[in-house]
Amino acid sequence: MATEPRPSRLTNTVVLIHGAWMTPASWDNFRKPLEAGGYTVHTPTWPYLERGTAAELRANPPEGLGRLTAGAIADHYAKFIDTLPEKPLIIGHSMGGLVTQLLLDRGYGVAGVALDPGPIAGVIPDFLSLSAAIPVLLRWNAWNRTYTLPKATFDARFANTAPQALRDEAYDKYVVPTSGRLFAQAATGIGVGVNTKARKQPLLVTAAEHDRTVAPALSRAIWRKQKKSAARTDFVEFPGLSHFLAAEPGHEKVAAYVLDWAEKL
Repeated sequence: MATEPRPSRLTNTVVLIHGAWMTPASWDNFRKPLEAGGYTVHTPTWPYLERGTAAELRANPPEGLGRLTAGAIADHYAKFIDTLPEKPLIIGHSMGGLVTQLLLDRGYGVAGVALDPGPIAGVIPDFLSLSAAIPVLLRWNAWNRTYTLPKATFDARFANTAPQALRDEAYDKYVVPTSGRLFAQAATGIGVGVNTKARKQPLLVTAAEHDRTVAPALSRAIWRKQKKSAARTDFVEFPGLSHFLAAEPGHEKVAAYVLDWAEKL
């Protein structure tokens, strides 16, 4: 008796959206299993961040980066996605997860994955997550200025479960200045609203047990708000990992879970 043919994928294309303080190179480990699974993977960077290496950007933050908004980042990725031959699976980390939700709200992508995402409007950050943003926000004219994550904070709150040697290497290679305005938007909900009830694409929201930047409580709150959609909305928490879950040891199980979730859609 003939077996039923396996349904085709929703897409063979993936767009990865990095988060604040990171460059696209932070996806180097995560993208490999996706490519091994037959996906074409794209990792475009945010506006302003194509102008040099991480070290060069830290030394000379680009004019205008401090005023970069979530909407402008979403516009940038929307223009890129418009050039693709098919709608992609959109995967975003941290503030890239916030941008992923904005793009889904605009109708982009066949599905989305928000890895430990920044909050959309209507989601109140818990104390731990808000405290991670306070150093960015409590500065004079923070709305218009860049902020570079200090190495000690990267070690303690961003990649706290990663080995020290990896933290040292990753900071030098990946960490760049980010937009103060973006963090003000995430904290106030201004400019980051989405109509969760209207979303038609599946969405996976993740948390990491030891995340001290986007705490599991915040990821769960985002998931609960996104569940107002009639579309499939899933949640998973990865034990033993930090906010650096897409690059630290253990990223393999994160990528494997995302791949399995996408294949079953």
